[in-house]
Amino acid sequence: MSLAILAACAPGEIRVAVTSQSTLIDYALWRPGLPDGVGDLHRGRITARVPAMAGAFVALDGPDGFLPDTEGAAGATVGTVLGVRITRAAQGGKGPRLSGMLDAADRALLAGGAQIAHGVMGGGVIAGGSITGGSISHGPPALIRRGPGPLVRLAALYPDAPVLLDDAGLAATLRPLLGTRLTLVRAAFDAQLEGRIEALADPLVDLPGGARLAIYPTPALTSIDVDAGAATAARADKGPAQLAFNRTILPALAAEIRLRNLSGAILVDLAGLPARRRAALGPALAAALADDPLRPRLLGFTRLGLAEIVRPRIHPPLHESLAGPHAAGLVALRQAALEIAANPSRALALRAAPPVVGALQADPVALDDLARRAGRRLVLRADPALAATAWVLEAVAT
Repeated sequence: MSLAILAACAPGEIRVAVTSQSTLIDYALWRPGLPDGVGDLHRGRITARVPAMAGAFVALDGPDGFLPDTEGAAGATVGTVLGVRITRAAQGGKGPRLSGMLDAADRALLAGGAQIAHGVMGGGVIAGGSITGGSISHGPPALIRRGPGPLVRLAALYPDAPVLLDDAGLAATLRPLLGTRLTLVRAAFDAQLEGRIEALADPLVDLPGGARLAIYPTPALTSIDVDAGAATAARADKGPAQLAFNRTILPALAAEIRLRNLSGAILVDLAGLPARRRAALGPALAAALADDPLRPRLLGFTRLGLAEIVRPRIHPPLHESLAGPHAAGLVALRQAALEIAANPSRALALRAAPPVVGALQADPVALDDLARRAGRRLVLRADPALAATAWVLEAVAT
């Protein structure tokens, strides 16, 4: 099988991988209880015009978003009710980016008054449930319809790829969308793929020959250092060897940027070469980035020789999704599901830091999803003595 979309399902989280000849080429996390909102259709209300920012703030069912004038805010006044779609997830305390440029189907849905709220369907996945709502012209801010989610989005990006997933409930939910492309399997990920995905959480990436990438995101940018290690140490012709080495690792560099969904400003310090010689690698680096669906751009090289790349931010980068109490809680639930599957008669409690317990209780899907799988609810115990994202699974007497 040359190209496949694999979905490994755990309580509250679906890990979606796209592989080609066993090589991981795309990866995304789908958390139905806490989606990033991209693609969601809302009825919003303009709360403030901001001429200095060429746009307006819009109240939504959730954090306020920003609607640029070029996307529909021009001419609108405070209090205007309008339909908007989220085009970029919230980040760094800023609300989501919006667009009022809707297609005919969205406009018809808004005008018809059918409102989609948080509904739970097979597999514990939020897919939308109908309630009565007003038309676009009046009513409070409301979520009208959820966006497609990573699995459906990647299935559209790779229309000929089969989709293999390991949860019967989710398979039943998605069957109308994916049809015969969808196959239910016992385990979507094998050990090799699990290891490759686990490595995406590590800032250090080992490359052949002892070389290494060091990837460090900051609030302003992501820095990537290329260390040749022993890869060119034995070569007498250092200059040509370093040039050849850097050219060789560029596809791996581009792959890590894509898999980790790094976005915004990215600075790359290539290995060994003087700053004046690094520009020669520009065409090869641009070519390595060209297959990325988000079309990152190489802007050039700084006077220090750092490659400047800008990649659009639409969904949160992986390092943000893997951080925090909610992410830690989902890891705990995944481990609990594995332990219960291995020993169904065992009852478990999760003792965790209060932020982890609170995050799981605020997730409308995850705990119910585990209860569906286990046949019983997980006991939660908040322990203030634990670090902010720490947790322990413990046996419970029955």
